[in-house]
Amino acid sequence: MNEITQLSDWTEANWTWSQAVTRRDFLATSAAAGSLVLMASASEGIQKAEVVEKLGEFQPDFFVGIAPDGTVTVLVHRSEMGTGIRTALPRVVADELEADWARVKIEQAPGDKRLGDQNTDGSNSIRFFFDRMRIAGATARTMLERAAAKKWDVDASECYAENHRVKHQGSNRSLGFGQLVEEAAKLEIPAKEELTFKPRDEWKYIGKSVPLTDLDEILTGKAVYGIDARMENQLYAVVARPSVVGGVVKSFDATKTKQKPGVVDVVEIPKFEGAPVFQPLGGIAVLADSTWNAIQGRDALEIEWDLGENTSYNSEAYAEQLKKTVNKPGTVVREEGDVSGPLEHATKLIKADYYSPHLAHASMEPTCAVADVKTDASGKVTSCHVVSATQNPQAVQQAVGPAMGIDPAEVLADVTLLGSAFGRKSKPDYCVEAAILSRKMKRPVHVTWTREDDVQHDYYHTTTAMHFEASLDKDGKPDAWLQRAAYPSIGSTFNADTKEPVGFEMEMGFKDLPFQLKNLRVESGEAIAHTRIGWLRSVCHIPQNFGVSCFADELAHAAGRDPLEYLLELLGEDRHLDLKKAGLGNRGASADDYPFDIGRLKNVTRRAAEMAGWAKKQNLPKGRGVGIACARSFLGYTGHVVEVEVSKDGTVTIPNVWVSLDSGTIVSPNRVRAQLEGAANMGATQALYGEITFTDGVADQSNYDGYQMTTLADAPRNIHMDVVESDAAPSGVGETGVPSLAPALCNAIYAATGTRIRELPISKHDLSWS
Repeated sequence: MNEITQLSDWTEANWTWSQAVTRRDFLATSAAAGSLVLMASASEGIQKAEVVEKLGEFQPDFFVGIAPDGTVTVLVHRSEMGTGIRTALPRVVADELEADWARVKIEQAPGDKRLGDQNTDGSNSIRFFFDRMRIAGATARTMLERAAAKKWDVDASECYAENHRVKHQGSNRSLGFGQLVEEAAKLEIPAKEELTFKPRDEWKYIGKSVPLTDLDEILTGKAVYGIDARMENQLYAVVARPSVVGGVVKSFDATKTKQKPGVVDVVEIPKFEGAPVFQPLGGIAVLADSTWNAIQGRDALEIEWDLGENTSYNSEAYAEQLKKTVNKPGTVVREEGDVSGPLEHATKLIKADYYSPHLAHASMEPTCAVADVKTDASGKVTSCHVVSATQNPQAVQQAVGPAMGIDPAEVLADVTLLGSAFGRKSKPDYCVEAAILSRKMKRPVHVTWTREDDVQHDYYHTTTAMHFEASLDKDGKPDAWLQRAAYPSIGSTFNADTKEPVGFEMEMGFKDLPFQLKNLRVESGEAIAHTRIGWLRSVCHIPQNFGVSCFADELAHAAGRDPLEYLLELLGEDRHLDLKKAGLGNRGASADDYPFDIGRLKNVTRRAAEMAGWAKKQNLPKGRGVGIACARSFLGYTGHVVEVEVSKDGTVTIPNVWVSLDSGTIVSPNRVRAQLEGAANMGATQALYGEITFTDGVADQSNYDGYQMTTLADAPRNIHMDVVESDAAPSGVGETGVPSLAPALCNAIYAATGTRIRELPISKHDLSWS
């Protein structure tokens, strides 16, 4: 127990913060203190002092408390949407604390900036908080050991925690955690330098699989999701929103609506000003005694809209415009050597354009929130409580607070379980809608988005055009590589003047090209957004890794080479990519902890190929083929091999997917495997069917009949997974598993049929053969 683990710079920077404010201080001062029993009852009122008492006598850290009966309570500040984070982070605390997992209780934290980042997004939860949770556990353990030493009048070095007790070396004395609470609460919180951390070979929970904490409640229907959240005397609301972003209500007639059973009122919600950010689209809300009655009332509304300038948005014409943009010079974002000469004088020049459409999040549970806003006689807001399926309760505070005219910290933002999210539920426009309506109605209001609302009013994944050029030398290797991308940026959601991809977007599989090339130029082009653009699982890696990896496969075939061998040659020597030279931000992570390690990328590529038996699958009969791709995304590494069968009528089936993942230290192996399986199915769905199109500014798709998902009939039949054992710093998993699936699938289709997929979705192509 005497090994000192090197902790991250993030931990160093935040240690003073966590020392200065203990968990007891947090609970006593937080506006959200009464929310910690949400999972039992969202509307149950509990006083702050009672909450502190419920959580125990000893709280040495924000994230952990111990009661006199020995119950350990861990505060979870990230959102649970199937990834298992509500289990994983407490397991890290419990491991370092030497707690008995059966005696650990988990409480969901409300939004509070003092807890650090709460945006459960970007595959950051374990990366950001692995060390922080270890500190929480080690702090509590150290204080319990010191408390026991004081009771026994021995040196603390003779005491050690084991399985929820503190024991004395050389004697049979031991005390349970609960027996030490009173004494431990009197001690000073130790400095980080005083802590010791368990060596890896003594970890009991980290790296071991365990069922989800909420599994029984989920399976028995007792778990509380956003759509289940209830407050006393609440109304139910749905909103008729403009079909085009930026549209406004010119006039409306609610006469028929108010005659519908159960309808209580009809309220207009103003639209956002300036860029959309996370404010409502605007429209007409119908409030009723049930969601069904609200929907019936909305259907009876008569609304005249001014849909605004974005009615000019038509996908087919816009796609052609993007393709023209990427076929002319753009803004250079990375340049090494000089591509002009080799491209101009090439004896063999390969050019290709790639395109991918908008995608919708389409999470199983649509967006939903319930709000209770109270005002005084003058109409000034005196309290605001929001309960929602959100990935980011601090964003809820930041969006709802200004809309209510109060400080964001005054918004009590509670978090339910999420029925999936993929990034949509980190954008809390729906929470603002609920708060606006509650303030107007002077009672709680639950806003539900229907599936049609969700698909037609999303923050869409962007649509992307890419252009590639490479000149090949006599050996078939590229001696110059040019690539250019244009797409409406996520930045446009926050700044309407944004016309090109912002830095982090280009670094997702494009500017961070890992190939070892003498001459390289990467450019971006302009694109104006005509709808709300947002991040979706894997973000710009989806189109950009598709284009890059498929073009690499094109070059392999043009050179008459095996695609695996060619890909490994493109990656070049085992090395760390020079992040500074390439101008890469590395997701804000230090190059020491998270180098761009080409050796690790090549390793997962080889491992996936070996699992698949790549060499034995190079002479398959027509209609069958395998494809390969790799990616470094969210600081983790994947290699994918996909096997396809394409029938003579063009029907695509996926018998096998092989994926190798290196995401450093793994906390929950079973959840990692589950996320890889989910990523394979999501990647296949997007590649095969994913497409949102617009006509006159209106999304053409509205439900799963038009925005198709894979089913048991066409999803990958077998998903073979390899998780590399590693003691490297933990990196992404949930998003990391997606990017290399689609290009591997498209490369396999080429191997099977000779048809190159350069535009998604695959379903638009005639793949029949004879």
